[in-house]
Amino acid sequence: MSLTLADFDYTLPPELIAQAPLAERSASRLLVLEPQEGAAPRLTDAVFSALAERVNPGDLLVFNDTRVIHARLHGVKDSGGQVEVLIERPVGPHEALAQVRASKSPKTGSRLRLADAFEVEVLGRVGEFFHLRFPSGENLLALLERHGKLPLPPYIQRAAGEADESRYQTVYARAPGSVAAPTAGLHFDDALLARIAARGAQCAWLTLHVGAGTFQPVRVDDLGEHRMHRERYVIPQETVDAIAATRAAGGRVIAVGTTSMRALEAAAQEGALEAGSGETEIFILPGFRFQVVDALVTNFHLPRSTLMMLVSAFAGMDSIRRAYAHAVEQRYRFFSYGDAMFITRRNESENDKNDDAV
Repeated sequence: MSLTLADFDYTLPPELIAQAPLAERSASRLLVLEPQEGAAPRLTDAVFSALAERVNPGDLLVFNDTRVIHARLHGVKDSGGQVEVLIERPVGPHEALAQVRASKSPKTGSRLRLADAFEVEVLGRVGEFFHLRFPSGENLLALLERHGKLPLPPYIQRAAGEADESRYQTVYARAPGSVAAPTAGLHFDDALLARIAARGAQCAWLTLHVGAGTFQPVRVDDLGEHRMHRERYVIPQETVDAIAATRAAGGRVIAVGTTSMRALEAAAQEGALEAGSGETEIFILPGFRFQVVDALVTNFHLPRSTLMMLVSAFAGMDSIRRAYAHAVEQRYRFFSYGDAMFITRRNESENDKNDDAV
């Protein structure tokens, strides 16, 4: 199957891009996509709080507990020119990879004064990112927390405000390191989590720190040439054990967000799922064989993005096209602060039959 960027395109009216969260997290809409063998998928419009009734006793929801850091900084170069720095990921207690926007790129060995508070040294380039050394007197994350700003996605056309400090974090965020929120988790509040537990479902946790590369466009038409950005993850033994117990009891493993799915499927590529930490650059396209995840909670994704490719692999390309056309027609809200989907995975033989026809 030869795939190109155009296979994952769709038309989105700009006014459907959510610019702010709703007053209540679980008040978002939920589009439920259920496969039907030999027929078009069943699409059901619901409210996100109704997810509790979609979860069965014995199911396991796997959440990403990463926390968004204050990754955006403004400053000046040695020459006096303005710069904007967006941390991609820390690579030690005092160093980070970052995107740097300036009229002229800073040179290796130069220094940037950030937030009118401290200086960083440009150590060089790593691909499209700059390698920066921060002051050694304070931990990098603590320094960012005091002087940086919350990095809202590029399609939100306003600066981060006080409300975003809580609403662009999940209620269970605890491991700092991401520069973008795992947005499927933004819909969960404590009341909904309690209702899910009352249904007899279990929760488990992992950590995947989302990098700024998640917003980078795919720049090649031949998808076989695309290389994913790397992201760090940690999967505890307790989560591996919970997945094994769920499988043994006949329950479903439900990934809350594409980040949870990427971590689980990356860790299972060499065989049985194992606990541990690592980095993944897994690129999930139609034809991918899922090893762990049975259902997925996810937001709506940008046209031509790697996440559109991921959900198309999971649900089927035709099913996702139908679901997104329905969402646009029904005026769902899109992207980070938008509405969500609950997708049940198709069986592999149905995936092959439908996707080979594309």
